Amino acid sequence: MKKIFYLLLISSLLVSCEDFLDTTNLTKKDTSNYPQTPSDASQLLTGVYSILGRPDPLSSSFMTSELMSDDRFGGGGPNDRSCKAIDQFKKSDDDMFDNSWRAYYFGVFRSNFLISKLDNIKWDSITSRNKIEGQVRFLRAYFYFDLSRMFGEVPLVVTPEPVNLPKSPASKTYAVIASDLKASIEMLPSVKYQDINQKTDLGRVTKWAAEALMARVFLFYTGYYQTETLPLTDGGTITKQQVIGWITDCIENSGHGLVDDFRNIWAYSYIKDYKYTADNGLSWVGDGSKETVFAIKYSALANDWYSPQQKSNQYCLYFGLRGQPLGNKNTFPFGVGWGMGTVNPKIWQEWDDNDIRKKGSILNAADKTELKSYIKGGDNLMDETMYWNKKYIPINIWADTTKTSVKNFSYSFYKMTGTDYMRDNIEDLIIIRFSDVLLMAAELGAPNAQDYLDKVRARVGLTSVPVTLDNIKKERRFELAFEGVRYYDLLRWKDESLITTNQTNIPIYNRKLATTKTITFRPETGGFLPIPQTEINLSNGILTQNPGWVGSDNNLQ
Repeated sequence: MKKIFYLLLISSLLVSCEDFLDTTNLTKKDTSNYPQTPSDASQLLTGVYSILGRPDPLSSSFMTSELMSDDRFGGGGPNDRSCKAIDQFKKSDDDMFDNSWRAYYFGVFRSNFLISKLDNIKWDSITSRNKIEGQVRFLRAYFYFDLSRMFGEVPLVVTPEPVNLPKSPASKTYAVIASDLKASIEMLPSVKYQDINQKTDLGRVTKWAAEALMARVFLFYTGYYQTETLPLTDGGTITKQQVIGWITDCIENSGHGLVDDFRNIWAYSYIKDYKYTADNGLSWVGDGSKETVFAIKYSALANDWYSPQQKSNQYCLYFGLRGQPLGNKNTFPFGVGWGMGTVNPKIWQEWDDNDIRKKGSILNAADKTELKSYIKGGDNLMDETMYWNKKYIPINIWADTTKTSVKNFSYSFYKMTGTDYMRDNIEDLIIIRFSDVLLMAAELGAPNAQDYLDKVRARVGLTSVPVTLDNIKKERRFELAFEGVRYYDLLRWKDESLITTNQTNIPIYNRKLATTKTITFRPETGGFLPIPQTEINLSNGILTQNPGWVGSDNNLQ
């Protein structure tokens, strides 16, 4: 008889296991005889990938890192408490991150299960096994990295057996992350981007993605925890020189590169009727371009509100324009949504007008050359600044030749039959871009660091600057704005004070009323989020709350 399953996961993982292993004939396949073949393993791997889109946007690593950064505000309507709590380093309720916690541990459990079964499979070749194992080890590292950046120290589970564990020291968890990524780098083939099979391997993890994520992990761990190396489970370490070797390999041998125009990465460049696109001769490169090293992919298939994960890119919906009429031609090509993540005007003011990324990344709703008209304070919008991100926002095309109404561009580009405006956004969420790879290599001090920084700047028409840490920090802020990177960069650089400095007495509108906003970073939290109280209760107290989150003082009023 099995032991009681890991209590903080009990209400999610047992259901996950049941869903995960269900097959057409439940009387013949169970955990004792499945998986047996490479095809079985591939099916299980697909189940692991499916978790990438499972976290509820408002409790995900991407969304929280955006709202907690110094460049975004909570926004939304008066009753949207979660986004305001995240923005202000407060809690809206004791379980506000429970969905995300469970989703990431779903991914961990599925990864552990597949890894534990690899020796039972009759493999065609070691290459076949390595391709599966390299991907699943990357995914487990990815899930644990998001958990660790969000919550700090978390329970470390590396087998599918039932256990009830306290938090693990960060060094132990990062040792598993680093060891998994090292294995992934060594196991996955060195197939160039151009040679990847787009039918069978679209959106799959590559060696290059593993090398890039290793650099991101190394920079965060060594920066935040002030160490020189990254630990491994065998007692060894990953050094900076090793990481430089891997990231340089990614740059020189992956086939990835920068697209010619920064603005062509983002979906608005698909809309030829958008004046900005037409005036600048833009043309969208589409999902999975050579600049995308790793992304979460979405689909219109089985896209409904009743599935355990949303198949559409909900971030676009959450960041969409609030309170504008459906089918509104006056905000063309930008569509409606919940109005969260309004952009801090300070980044607009500090951004060089000569940098094409400024207007390529931020929509100024007051600019009549951008929007024909805009309803200020629509649907009681909070934290209104008139600035919106352009990278992840609903993008529309004209519904017919009369140009009197609009529909999502996915109807045209993806040949999608459609559902409704809330589920039509299915473009990729890019997690790692090649420009980030170049900037990480420059920050690590790779031999061609100056050239790497220059390449990123030259693409947007900027001249060379010395490859100093300060210049790299500035470049990352503007190149990677609104891509879920900024907050974690501030934490690892120990620059959390900028969160307060850049968000003090900022002019905003709440329900059309002019006021100011100040956000104060709470150092007592270490920058981490509260562990869901339900998970603490399920563990019978073995799991403890994070510093700075006990008591009512941290609740949103």
